[in-house]
Amino acid sequence: TVTLAESGGGPVQAGGSLKLSCKMRGYPYQGYCMAWFRQGAMNGREGVARIDAEGETTYTDSVAGRFRVSKDSVAKILFLQMNDLKAEDSGTYFCAVDPGCVTALPGLRGSPLASRYYKHWGQGIQVTVSA
Repeated sequence: TVTLAESGGGPVQAGGSLKLSCKMRGYPYQGYCMAWFRQGAMNGREGVARIDAEGETTYTDSVAGRFRVSKDSVAKILFLQMNDLKAEDSGTYFCAVDPGCVTALPGLRGSPLASRYYKHWGQGIQVTVSA
């Protein structure tokens, strides 16, 4: 069974920083893609950042230049460094895995940050940014 566990969330003031981590267990293979999603009180689930097996990254426009996704492939930990946080960044953050890295295939229909491509999900962790 694949499990994902997020950590590092919490309250932070606007302009501050947080670093989220996501530990994956139970997946013995390499070559996967991982991503961070978030869901605010008023919004649906939104793809935030993704990293593929080669380390190539993708960001949604609203976080580009402020957030950085990275990974420790040996330990199977995904990170999200969030800087210059804004109130609209508040929400529950989820990590997720695209086991076959379908999102890196040429000719992919739609965004590589679309949630339908991700098969395993963490429970989520709250990030609250106060003005």
